[in-house]
Amino acid sequence: METKTCKKCGAERQLSHFYKHPKAADGHDNSCKECRKEAVRKNRKRNADYYRAYDAKRFKEDPKVRERHKRYQQTPDGKKSMNAARKKWGDNNSDKKAASTLINNRVRDGRILKPDKCRDCGSTGRIEGHHEDYSKPLEVVWLCRQCHVNRHKEN
Repeated sequence: METKTCKKCGAERQLSHFYKHPKAADGHDNSCKECRKEAVRKNRKRNADYYRAYDAKRFKEDPKVRERHKRYQQTPDGKKSMNAARKKWGDNNSDKKAASTLINNRVRDGRILKPDKCRDCGSTGRIEGHHEDYSKPLEVVWLCRQCHVNRHKEN
């Protein structure tokens, strides 16, 4: 098996430990995969704002990325990650969580009637309660998912 020395760490490794690079003399990158990954991690950390915006744009516009994300959410690790994110959100937004729980319980118990149509666009389907002020948890505006998202983008 052919080996090569990494220019970053100086370790001698098999060629399978180097990414392929068509313009390199031997067809492989000069730094090993681990060193390359570390360099990428440092670069993303240094330019966090740029990559945050880049990733968000890519997630919105690239169907392959969205599909990969959906598949990941179905895996045990993806479910674990989503549950951790939900818990973190609830811990950081206790007022919002309490308001949402109160409305959902009242709707479930029949003490508040949820309309069939969105107040803004009149569409039917999934209707959600939007709080303009979380200190008034029983005052909600009933919106479809898209109008609800738009309302949050405005504020």
